[in-house]
Amino acid sequence: MQQEVKSAVAMGVLEAIRTRRTIGRVKQDPVDRGVIESLLEAANWAPSHFNTQPWRFIVMTGKGREQLGEGYAQVAAADREGISETDMQEVREKEMVKAMRAPVVIAAICSPSDDPRALMAEELAAAQAAVQNMLLAAHAHGLGAIWRSGAPMYHPRMHETLALREREELVGLVYIGYPDMTPPEPKRGSVASKTVWVEEV
Repeated sequence: MQQEVKSAVAMGVLEAIRTRRTIGRVKQDPVDRGVIESLLEAANWAPSHFNTQPWRFIVMTGKGREQLGEGYAQVAAADREGISETDMQEVREKEMVKAMRAPVVIAAICSPSDDPRALMAEELAAAQAAVQNMLLAAHAHGLGAIWRSGAPMYHPRMHETLALREREELVGLVYIGYPDMTPPEPKRGSVASKTVWVEEV
C-alpha cells in the first residue's frame, strides 16, 4: 500500500513537470499571501551542495513592484550621461510598465555560502533549482508564471536598486498571476537524441 501511495505522488510530480508552461500574460487579480508563501516554501526545498541553501527572495506586490520598475529605469538611463529630470521621468514611466506586468514579482537571488567547499557555479545551480520548484508550485496552484532574465537583471544598477549584497547574483525575476492566455503546445526534441547510455558489455 505504501508503495502505491508513493507511485501516485510520483505520477503527480511527473504530470506537473510535463504540463507546466511558461505564461507570459496574467491577470492583475491579487494572489493570496498564503499561496505566495507556499511557492516560497517549495523553492526552499531545492537541493544544494553541502546543504548551503544559497537562495533568498524579494517578493514585490502592489506598489512594492515600483522598486523593480526603478531598477529597470536606472539600467535604461545608465548610458545617458547628463539625462534631464524630465527625460528621466519619461524613462521611469516607460520602464515601470515592465514591473507591473504581473501582480506578483519575485526576485530570486543566489546568496552564496561562506563554506569554502561551495563553488559559485554550484551555488547558482542550486538557486536556479529553487526557481524551478517555485514554477512547479505555481502551476500546482493554478497560477501562471514566467521566469524572466535578460541583460538588465545582471546590471550593477539593478543590483544596487534591489540592495543585493556583495557576491549575490539575481538568477530570475519570476512574474506570477492567474493566467490570461492559453499557452501554445510546446515542442521538445527527443530525449533519446540527447542521451548516451554507457552500459556494461
